Amino acid sequence: MSAPIDPTATSAWSELTSHKDGFAPDLREWFETDPGRVDRFSFGLGDLHVDLSKNLVTDDILASLVRLAEQTGVAERYAAMLAGEHINTTEDRAVLHTALRRPAGATPALVVDGQNIDDDVQEVLGRIDAFAEGVRSGEWKGVTGKKVTHIVNIGIGGSDLGPVMIYEALKPYADAGIEARFVSNIDPTDMAQKTADLDPETTLFIVASKTFTTLETLTNARLARDWLWAELSKRGSIGDDEASRTDAVAHHFIAVSTALDKVEAFGIDPKNAFGFWDWVGGRYSVDSAIGTSLAIALGPDVFRELLAGFHTVDEHVRTQPLAENVPVLMGLLNVWYSTFLGAQSHAVLPYAQQLHRFAAYLQQLTMESNGKSVRWDGTPVTTDTGEVFWGEPGTNGQHAFYQLIHQGTRLIPADFIAFANPAYPLADGGRDVHALFLANFLAQTKALAFGKTAEEVEAEGTTGALVAARTFAGNRPTTSIFAPALTPNVLGQLIALYEHITFTQGVIWGINSFDQWGVELGKQLAQQIAPAIEGDAEATATQDASTQALLAYYHSHRTN
Repeated sequence: MSAPIDPTATSAWSELTSHKDGFAPDLREWFETDPGRVDRFSFGLGDLHVDLSKNLVTDDILASLVRLAEQTGVAERYAAMLAGEHINTTEDRAVLHTALRRPAGATPALVVDGQNIDDDVQEVLGRIDAFAEGVRSGEWKGVTGKKVTHIVNIGIGGSDLGPVMIYEALKPYADAGIEARFVSNIDPTDMAQKTADLDPETTLFIVASKTFTTLETLTNARLARDWLWAELSKRGSIGDDEASRTDAVAHHFIAVSTALDKVEAFGIDPKNAFGFWDWVGGRYSVDSAIGTSLAIALGPDVFRELLAGFHTVDEHVRTQPLAENVPVLMGLLNVWYSTFLGAQSHAVLPYAQQLHRFAAYLQQLTMESNGKSVRWDGTPVTTDTGEVFWGEPGTNGQHAFYQLIHQGTRLIPADFIAFANPAYPLADGGRDVHALFLANFLAQTKALAFGKTAEEVEAEGTTGALVAARTFAGNRPTTSIFAPALTPNVLGQLIALYEHITFTQGVIWGINSFDQWGVELGKQLAQQIAPAIEGDAEATATQDASTQALLAYYHSHRTN
């Protein structure tokens, strides 16, 4: 893999620096004097309508941003990724999450490192489909012969954030009478609360860990196994002998892992383990076997529709010129705001309660991917990188943090996401509540863009010091994303949109968006500190003074 291109050495970077110097955006004037702005800055992507017109860019700035993508090789690196080149340089791996959603029979076949990737993916998908149908139909039964009514997905990071976000978003499609729950945190409260009201005879646990060694996941899996044994034994449903316990695990646990020896040692039949590959990063894995919980709760057809939505965006990125490539354009805008205009965070504001976990999902996708200070060849970055992604759904956010976005001193670009048709159409006294909800969606982007002048405030009768308090500067950038409805296909498109936005930014900054070495140090230190927190004096003595003091506080206050 060639060395990254330094973006600051390109002519496009010089152009953008010139644009930034003395930049004085005026969205009011731009909209008043340019009637074609909305049409030029609006794009279709699958079922998504994306309006970029309220962003702080002119045609010249956008053209320079597109040239930056050309001069840093965004299209070429995307092609290298699709072809299976090992663009994850620090781990010497291909990056092929896009292969997970290639349709069956796609041509030409994708062969990487001598392996037919398409065959591998379709084989696992077929097994997931068959298993999911067995659970949904009642063919798969618990140890006492009862149908599964609850599944509990045990994972963390990408093995949790993706499945729980999608399950919450697509709950209206859960039609088999099976509820999904998700346990990730090693805090024992998580497991205790998620299992408190469950019937062990009708509960199926999915342990999602590629290596079957993840500390949090395996700890929670053992807690779940102990709970199952204790509850079944209390009911007299199983005996206390090893054979009974083994049989219970075989009926109530499956795995998403490729470490079949460890899966079997835990007690799970390897036939009930669904694997994925080292070219699937955790935060890009929800469309792999990590989505098994979704195939069960929502159905294989819904899961396949989700994959089709992902693929729609993959194809858009592959085939569209950069100047019309929506994820590339949105990634370029993020570079403009964060690297040139000094924005440090980015809000994602879905006007859909079903997407209440979407911002949390994007936090891992974007910040674990692009929170880097070295480039893919190990040299220091030449620009600022990464943004803090955050957000809340709908009017909840309006009553929490929108004040800062409207009138604060910080530049916070925001993406607004909405759907024309609600999952639950309700009326209040004959008034369409969803229409009222979307009036807020439209009003917020309008207010952020155009603000309110002092003259307009005074014209309403406000005087004195209150005028300044009620004046809004405007020129707060937003992107509006509209779709007909939150379907599985549309959700797949939304997720893939942000995957490729993240990819675009990573290429421009020259970083490897597919490793996460920064996550590992804390894990290693936790293993070293664990003996100290358990009372090992020798391990305590090796800690720094602050950690020793905190350990002492813990030991003096722990009561049970």
